[in-house]
Amino acid sequence: MYSAHQTLQLNQLTNQLLQSTDEKNISQKSESLKQVLRFHEYRYYVLNDPLISDYEYDQLYKLLEKLEKENPQLVTKDSPTQRVGSSLNNSFETVQHLVPMLSLENSYNADDLIDWDRKAKELTGLNSIEYCIEPKFDGASISLIYENDLLVRAATRGDGVEGEDITNNIKQIRSIPLSAPFSEYGIQQIEIRGEVIMSKKSFAKYNDWLVEQGSSALANPRNAASGSLRMKDPKEVARRGLEAFLYHVSYYVSRESGVGSQESIHASSSTNDSRLSTHDSSLRMLWECGFRSPQKEKLVVRGIDEVIKHVHDFEEMRDTLPYEIDGMVVKVNEFALQEKMGMTTHHPRWAIAFKFKARQATTKLMNVEFQVGRTGAVTPVAKLNPVAIGGVTVSSISVHNEDYIKEKDLKIGDTVLIERAGDVIPQIVKSLPELRNGTEVDIDFPKDCPVCKSKLFKEESEAVWRCINIECEAQVVERIIHFVSKDAMDIKSFGEANVRKFYELKLLKDIPGIYHLAFDAVGKLEGFGKKSIDNLQAAIEASKQQPLNRLIYALGIRFVGETTAKTLANAIENLFDLQNKTEEELKELEDVGVKVAQSIFQFFHNQQNIDMLHELERSGLQFKNEKRETVAAGGLAGQTFLFTGTLAKLKRSEAEALAEQQGGKIVSGVSAKLNYLVVGEDAGSKLEKAKKINTIKIITEDEFLQLVNQ
Repeated sequence: MYSAHQTLQLNQLTNQLLQSTDEKNISQKSESLKQVLRFHEYRYYVLNDPLISDYEYDQLYKLLEKLEKENPQLVTKDSPTQRVGSSLNNSFETVQHLVPMLSLENSYNADDLIDWDRKAKELTGLNSIEYCIEPKFDGASISLIYENDLLVRAATRGDGVEGEDITNNIKQIRSIPLSAPFSEYGIQQIEIRGEVIMSKKSFAKYNDWLVEQGSSALANPRNAASGSLRMKDPKEVARRGLEAFLYHVSYYVSRESGVGSQESIHASSSTNDSRLSTHDSSLRMLWECGFRSPQKEKLVVRGIDEVIKHVHDFEEMRDTLPYEIDGMVVKVNEFALQEKMGMTTHHPRWAIAFKFKARQATTKLMNVEFQVGRTGAVTPVAKLNPVAIGGVTVSSISVHNEDYIKEKDLKIGDTVLIERAGDVIPQIVKSLPELRNGTEVDIDFPKDCPVCKSKLFKEESEAVWRCINIECEAQVVERIIHFVSKDAMDIKSFGEANVRKFYELKLLKDIPGIYHLAFDAVGKLEGFGKKSIDNLQAAIEASKQQPLNRLIYALGIRFVGETTAKTLANAIENLFDLQNKTEEELKELEDVGVKVAQSIFQFFHNQQNIDMLHELERSGLQFKNEKRETVAAGGLAGQTFLFTGTLAKLKRSEAEALAEQQGGKIVSGVSAKLNYLVVGEDAGSKLEKAKKINTIKIITEDEFLQLVNQ
């Protein structure tokens, strides 16, 4: 529909409109806004491949809405403000909704909500209004029709008037019942609205499966859910683990009205059926009929002040939810008042969406820098034209490795869509090659280390290029930073900034140098008074008493995490015992596979590493496993444990420590060697895997505590 040249021109016009403050040429600006909005609706709804973020689209829409309000002569029948976006294509049969699916008016701050509340009071003639607040799910909108308690049709939102028949695909979603007892409410036919979503857990699991199959991972749960609804194979839809929230009754026919009678939910609210007189009561009905409605997530309040407090509180906790939401929806609770307030051609006047701070934005990829980590891994970092997302300005994003750059088709100078997901780590969703103008430059991955200039090396089974020069300055600094970190030797006051400063000033050159630091010289540096020096000296001295497992982890041996470090410590009496173990002997230990065994063996057969360990031993660090005899005698001796999900009473580290105090061992994965899987809330794939192994005992946190106490 749009050529490459038109696409580039329209996106350039989009950027101009987003940045423009020109109040002249209103008519021309209005036409330009209509043009770019139609283009972006096509990209979003038809191609499912947007070139701008939702927030940027909303800003353009609001600007056109404002111009048309101030200049009514600019309103045309084909203006995007006079209809909703189309998502129809030729893949599925088109069906008509019983009641149009309108959009919602958007708000981004408290002032918008206060202004909306003022209008609601004017329309209803009331001084105070009861509102129902619920999450705005970030998924794909659907409409369901039930007749005589049976699901007869499911459709996408489409253009709001017509949608695509996706009944077979919807039947694959287990949270949507194929039959529901609406007849108990005297309802013969009903149309309900909702959102199909993919939970964070299902999204991660499905992406893992895609990668295993050699396919590219999906960008985000919303796109995954939306794309799933239009798949030709219902079995593939079932594989994706979709869920659905149903949150709106748009229409129903009661049995008393007779077959063929049509009455809206608003009209029926004036009858004697008090069970469906409010939005809150309709959500309760959906819940009781077996649907996943926002019954637990919703809140009914009176007055806009309570609304504002709740939406801001919910924004703070959005990342704790098992699914993505991008805002809250506020609705006038009473149906009679909703009917009185009415609708525009675009949205109902009785509802508004409060949008959270944007999680996506488009920006320019300006450059790529290559950083070297403590294991020699070379990581490319994209330098971006700074952009605000979710209240944070993002200017740098890891792009992982050479394969990732090729997969995302990234070039310097590209416009890229970036996202700050629930884990707050920003990522590049995709590049936008349609917007290239020929000035973009390929990203050349270096063949030599960017720090020490040694040749880089990549194993066939890995995607990462590495510098294998153990004396590479970048690796030395990163190893020292890891050694002093909280989970390793926990040397307080000796953070990353101090490591880098001491190294640059040649006060520190390697890990053993920590225990020979010239405090007199440090005391002459700005910001280091007597108290700071005393604290640093005490922290370094205290670290000498850290148990052997912490020392092993602090050494930064590749593939050896905290759990494996404990396994190694429990298998030896002295750290140098590892020098005498073969790879085969190491593989016999819990959680030690081929790669881990090779890495440990190589570390303890490198003379530079052995020399370093002798220096640390002479400095007084703990090389013996003092607790080995005690641990072996505990009540859980010989038993292995793994924790999954969120525990209610203990932190995971506390629970692991309890098991170890009784002689238990902590393992990192589910296998036949695991004795106990302790399950908390939202347990993931480890639980499913454990169910298939009969020898594993699956217990709750309370059962684990009983076991420890016994």
